[in-house]
Amino acid sequence: MSEEPNHLSSGRSRRVVVTALGLAQTLAWASSYYLPAILADPIGASLGVPRSWVFAAFSMALLIAAFAGPAVGRIIDRYGGRGVLVVSNLVLAGGLIALAAANDVAVLFVAWAVLGIGMALGLYDAGFATLTALYGNNARGPITGITLFAGFASTVSWPLSTFLNDTFGWRETVLVWAALNLVIGLPLNRLLLPQPARPAHVSPAPRASVGWKPYKEMFLLAFVFASAWFVTGAMAAQLPTLLERAGATPVQAVAAAALVGPAQVAARAVEFLILRKVHPLVSARIAALLHPLGAAIFAMIGAPAAAAFAIFYGAGNGLLTIARGTVPLAVFGPYAYGERNGLLGAPARAAQAFAPLLFGLLLQAMGTWVILVSTALCVAAFAALMLLRASPTATGSLA
Repeated sequence: MSEEPNHLSSGRSRRVVVTALGLAQTLAWASSYYLPAILADPIGASLGVPRSWVFAAFSMALLIAAFAGPAVGRIIDRYGGRGVLVVSNLVLAGGLIALAAANDVAVLFVAWAVLGIGMALGLYDAGFATLTALYGNNARGPITGITLFAGFASTVSWPLSTFLNDTFGWRETVLVWAALNLVIGLPLNRLLLPQPARPAHVSPAPRASVGWKPYKEMFLLAFVFASAWFVTGAMAAQLPTLLERAGATPVQAVAAAALVGPAQVAARAVEFLILRKVHPLVSARIAALLHPLGAAIFAMIGAPAAAAFAIFYGAGNGLLTIARGTVPLAVFGPYAYGERNGLLGAPARAAQAFAPLLFGLLLQAMGTWVILVSTALCVAAFAALMLLRASPTATGSLA
């Protein structure tokens, strides 16, 4: 069975596809994953519950996305991703409308359950699988391309959500995000994404699930991504607090943490321009070591190195996001990519869901020594990546 991509049913260039999907991904992330950071307080105050209840509902959404991921991947493997991504915009809009209507905790959790399904249908795993269905082994460049766009999701989401909340209120804010999914995200996915004529990596005959085979490689990669996403979830919630505990002032801590986003995008640009010429496993191994390197500098110098630590962590996280899409493609090939990526993503999403709480408890118990936990996880991920064989079938570029 050939692993080269077939001709697409549309003549659209890769740049059009990457731009459309990158913008749609930016909107999907901005209107779901990044909302609680700004709206948890006003939602909690409106419903008369602590903000922790909002984050509990959000964690539940991540777990739902984890469980739904493999099934979504199998659908994309067989039929391509355009239809799935269009449905994601409808589901995200429905979840946001339900959230806007929430007057008690029960409806809050129902709304976030719907948003969890929407995230499974519409975030990176679905986007990566869609590109692999279109381009096969040549999907590495497009995967990197959409992460360059979506790297600005928080940059778009947080200021816009803050402005809308301050001007109109949180309910109107989520309704605006719902409308944007319908008037911008849905047309981008429906009109500018082609369907593959026939995904070359999918058998036209019904087949059983590939499951976790080959076991060694699948479990090693699942551990790598779960470790990396635990660190991501922990730093997203606790980085400013960690830096303050180490002696940085609140202003220094926030300023340093603000460098994470630009560092992520810069690292993805380096991947696109330079590291695309090396095997994805090499790029992933470099990424896994950047957090420990930043932590070592931080441990030696202390608070003055807060910015350096944030930059090293952000760069590593930016590269690992790309590795989440490119390493499975390089190790296993494009056949059943969506299902495999969904399976590999399930432990990662679960780890990310529990990371803020667990890391926060460890921070209280261990103080700044908790950085040893995140560093150990990254070193262990590097060791697991070293056990994986570098296949010569590296993915192509965005030509």
